[in-house]
Formats: sequence, C-alpha cells, structure tokens
Amino acid sequence: MLRVAMLSFAHVHANGYAEHVAKHPEAKLQVIWEDDEGRAKAAHEKFQVPVNMDLEAVLSDPEVDAVVINSYTSQHHDLMMAAIRHKKPIFTEKALSITTKEADEIAKAVHESGIKFMISLPSRTRSENLFIKHVLDEGWIGKVTLMRARVAHGASLDHWFHDGSAWFADEKLAGGGALFDLGCHTVDVMRWFMGEPKSVISKIQQFSDAYPIDDNSAIVVEFKNGALGILDTAWVQRAGPNPIEIYGTEGFVGRNFSGNLELVSTHLQPGDVKGVIHPTRLPDPLPMPMDQWISAILHDTPMTITVDDGRNLTQLLEKAYQSSKEKHEVAF
Repeated sequence: MLRVAMLSFAHVHANGYAEHVAKHPEAKLQVIWEDDEGRAKAAHEKFQVPVNMDLEAVLSDPEVDAVVINSYTSQHHDLMMAAIRHKKPIFTEKALSITTKEADEIAKAVHESGIKFMISLPSRTRSENLFIKHVLDEGWIGKVTLMRARVAHGASLDHWFHDGSAWFADEKLAGGGALFDLGCHTVDVMRWFMGEPKSVISKIQQFSDAYPIDDNSAIVVEFKNGALGILDTAWVQRAGPNPIEIYGTEGFVGRNFSGNLELVSTHLQPGDVKGVIHPTRLPDPLPMPMDQWISAILHDTPMTITVDDGRNLTQLLEKAYQSSKEKHEVAF
C-alpha cells in the first residue's frame, strides 16, 4: 500500500487527485501538508486525514512513501527539491516550474536521485493523440510541414477564478495566465508531436479586464525539422471547437471541427481510390498519469511521461512569453 502525502490543496485539481489516491486499491492518503489554515481545515474535513503544517516533518516521516504536489506553481521547485532530498517519489500538477532554470534543476535532481516522477499531462494517454503520434512516427503523411491547434474557454468572461483559485490570475504565483495554464496541454502535445523547437514568436495579450494576466494569445513555433506550429489559447472565447491539424508532404492527420479523427495519406490509398480515412480502430488509451505513477513505484512498471517532458514544456512556455514581452522572435 502506497502511503501518500498531499502537499497543498491550492490547485483546483487537488481534490480530484486526492480522491484518486483515496479510491485506488493500492494507495492511501496518509497526511496533508498545507501552508494555508483555511485550505488545511477544508481538506481535513473532506478527507478525514491528519494535517501537518511542518513540511520537514512530513517529508522525513517514514510512514510517508510518496508525495502529490498541488501547490502554487511558484512553490513547485522548492517543494520538489525538498521531496527529492528525502527520496520521496513525486506526482505533480503541471506546469513543472515557472522558469527553465528551475526546471533544469528539478530534472537533474530527479535523474540523480532515481525517484519515480510523474507530471500530469493526461493528453499523452488519450487514444486519438496516440493514433496521431503513430501516424507521424510511421511517416504516413510524409514530411510534416505545419501543425495548427486551438484550446480555449470562457474563464475570464465568466470570472472563474476567485477566493481559493484567485492565484491563477497572479503571475508571480501561477507563472502566466491562459497560455501558461490552459495552454500547457496543447503546447506539450505540439512539442511531443513536432520535436525540438528552433524558435518562437508570439503575441500574448490581456484582452479583457477580468484579471491582470494574459487571457488571449497566438504563438508560432519553428521546429528544427523545418515544420511550423501555430497555437492559439484563450480564456475569452465563449464557444468553438478545439481542433488539431497536422499537414505533411504526403497527407493530413487531425481532429476536425466535429471532434472526429481524419487521415489522408498517399501511402495508404488502395489503388486509384483516394479519399479521407475515418479511423475506427484506435490504440487503447494508456493508464492515467496517476495510475502509471503508483504502479511504477509499487511494481516498477514503465511510465510514458517524464520529468524531461515537463522541462521541455516549461522551456517552450517561457520562450513564448519572452518573445511577446520583448516583441521579437526568440531562439532556443
């Protein structure tokens, strides 16, 4: 049985992760660490687990096997480095950290310690994304030339962030707004599909007056393989699809505006028959990141998401914000 300490309930997904651990047949909530008395009281009442506001005492407790981090993003580096010093496996909410410098330090410490580390990037476990990655790896659309994606909702329009979630609109605590939070998943998928970036140019703006932080953006990434990536992210759009389009010299693959997968490939057309393929047999989804992590700790099973993936995500986000602030293209 994996005994887990929850480090903070600041993040909106913290309750979900705690419930996941509590319901897992091979894990249990052992203790909660908090630096906020209000959050500590609410978490204790909900989960009936002891609270200890002494971080060192929690991490040095031999009854704690691993930690789940749901703090402000600005606290990630210090909490992770402390957990690593105590050889505690880590599950963390994204983003890994606010700066690449911090991300590099975390990644180095994780590799040197050998602990099991997982960052929550569940888009990498979904069947449709595994199918797209397979298409790209097999070269079915030839040399990739461009990827375009969108992710948006109305968080600013509807004032989602207040009280305990108000920190999402504080750049010092969160690292950034819509692009840094909501955009994390799509930026990560773009980096996963397209490879190493070469440069980025971006426009990141505060469109509404709801919060003092970015809520509308568009970035263009040039990758080392010559392809381009275009991503728009917003908290100020009421509706619309979140498609993914990837074009290559021999075809196209993506999730269309109805949410359905489409594939066109000169390599797969039978004879003279040409047209759009609508795949019906997709790869099985992978276990969720939390389940991969628990299994890896207890049974040494492989994990498909790494600390380096988290580091690469932070790097691309940081460079995009730098480009917008400095109003020019930024190289990697």
